[in-house]
Amino acid sequence: MVLMTMIGRARDGLPLAASMQADEQSGREFQDYQAQAKQIFRKLSDRSPARCNIETGSMMFHYVIENGVCYLTLTEKMFPSRLAFGFLEDIAKEFWKQYSSEIPTVVRPYSFIEFDNYIQKVRKNFMDSRSRRNINRLNDELHDVQRIMVQNIDEVLQRGETLTELDDKAGKLKYQSGKYKSDAQYLNLRTAYAKYAAVAIVLLIFIIYVRYWLF
Repeated sequence: MVLMTMIGRARDGLPLAASMQADEQSGREFQDYQAQAKQIFRKLSDRSPARCNIETGSMMFHYVIENGVCYLTLTEKMFPSRLAFGFLEDIAKEFWKQYSSEIPTVVRPYSFIEFDNYIQKVRKNFMDSRSRRNINRLNDELHDVQRIMVQNIDEVLQRGETLTELDDKAGKLKYQSGKYKSDAQYLNLRTAYAKYAAVAIVLLIFIIYVRYWLF
């Protein structure tokens, strides 16, 4: 069963739309899942897999990244991945159709919250994995879900922290490299000045010597 769906901009993790099953909206556990979903958005990068399954307790996050937008849903762990990704593909297509021109410029979280109506409509079509329509989806070989990466939520968040540390180290190395380059340029300049000064001194001595003997 699809329990929660969130849509976020991949480049900065800004939540654009969300939908939650009505009887789960007040649960503390689902507030934790919402927080995890937002953290996943913030951990995304250019090298993040375009599709991924993320285990979290008895649940599973599934996400798809298309056109710079991350479409993420939370289901029970036993819910078929094929249906989850079929659901995400459906809402991704419609969301891009409606809001593609606005997505890059919005700054307010949940600017497209009205999209919940469409998500709820599609969700009803994917709730029952035993329906004839969904059985056909499960038998569809267009998408090889077996190859989609499965990760644990703790590993995802830990990897994000590690990447941050690596970014910090890269920044320090870049600073040190720039400082070394600046120091090297300064030393080269001093060496050049020393050479010119030596030549000038020799030339001055020669001029004094010539003037002394000729005059």
